[in-house]
Amino acid sequence: MVTIGTFDGVHSGHAALIRRARQFAGPDGQVVAMAFDPHPASVLRPSTAPGRLTTLPERSRLLRAAGADAVERLEPTPELLGLSPDQFIERVLRDHHPVAFVEGPDFRFGHARAGSVQTLAEIASRRGARVEVVPPVEAALEDQTLVTCSSTITRWLLERGRVSDAARVLGRPYELCGGVVRGDRRGREIGFPTANLDTPLLLPADGVYAGVATLEDRRSFPAAVHIGPRATFNDARPTVEAHILAWSGPIAEGGPEYGWPLRLSLIAWLRGQARFESVPALVAQIERDVARTREVLADAQAPLPVAMQEASA
Repeated sequence: MVTIGTFDGVHSGHAALIRRARQFAGPDGQVVAMAFDPHPASVLRPSTAPGRLTTLPERSRLLRAAGADAVERLEPTPELLGLSPDQFIERVLRDHHPVAFVEGPDFRFGHARAGSVQTLAEIASRRGARVEVVPPVEAALEDQTLVTCSSTITRWLLERGRVSDAARVLGRPYELCGGVVRGDRRGREIGFPTANLDTPLLLPADGVYAGVATLEDRRSFPAAVHIGPRATFNDARPTVEAHILAWSGPIAEGGPEYGWPLRLSLIAWLRGQARFESVPALVAQIERDVARTREVLADAQAPLPVAMQEASA
């Protein structure tokens, strides 16, 4: 079984494709997800390429968790994107010999996106393969609006700070992952040290979020996360700064100060950006942000990991 796409974000619709392919393949069959990385638009229209929701390793992990046996990267080279629909599918048939393709109704492929699921069915039938079309998956947002789960709507929600709604589309909280880098150390000077995250992923709207920080050893802690410029300090650079609650930091545990991996799950939007007239006023607001973060995570429907439960107590 083969399913082809970009799968960025691995939202609930993507997961439905993999689950359906898994059902058809059975316990002895193989499900191969062929994922374009980076997005084809980065080659065809670089100035309009969408922000990335997942790294390829994370995408592979999520696709496998949904039921894929293998994830194959499709590099969107001009040569590959220039193949006609027939040439592209014939290559897939030659390399993988699938008995079936599983796709959504809006699947497009081949040069200029000329191929559709109908085209795919015609080409596959010549080689004895069939096509299974999986209906779109819908999600109800907090205002009860129904949307079709897609990477596009996920980005739209994130760009407006609606991380809880993005989680409804994704089927899990949106995560920023990357490495911790040195910042200007202002946080530690005012009593709120932060981990500064360098990430290639799409940043949600500027603001402060309640989140969960997950370390390399899988321990998780509540975190108040600031995203965007630091107006109080006249610093226009966009940053991702996480104040991790109830954790003494890497140095106290014998680890390096910088360079360690960190994953931030964004649970709820707390407030927008603001400029404060003084550092004491900023500190007072951060204290409120931390208190609100604890409240939000304590009220979360999903049970917290053990480390988070202890930190929130």
